[in-house]
Amino acid sequence: MKKRERVEVIADILQVVQRAGGKIKPTHLLYKANLSHDALKRYVDELQKSDLLVETEKGGKRTYALTDKGHEYLAKYRQFKEFSDAFGVS
Repeated sequence: MKKRERVEVIADILQVVQRAGGKIKPTHLLYKANLSHDALKRYVDELQKSDLLVETEKGGKRTYALTDKGHEYLAKYRQFKEFSDAFGVS
C-alpha cells in the first residue's frame, strides 16, 4: 500500500469534512481520515492556521468545519488531480 503524500492527507481530511455536510466531530474525522490521534492533531492545527478549517464548540461538543478557503482548496486540488491523472503523473 502506498503512503499518502502530505497534500493527499490534507485533501482527504477536507473531503471527509465536506462529505459530512461541512461539519464533523473530531472522533469521526479521526476514523474517516484514517489517521492517528497525533497526526490528526498536527494536520488540524496546520489547517486551522491556514484558515482551511475552523473549530467550533457548542454545548461542550467540538466540531470542525470547512471555511470558504477550505472549499476553494478542494476545488483546486480536484482540478490538479484531474490534470495530473490525464497525463499519467499521479
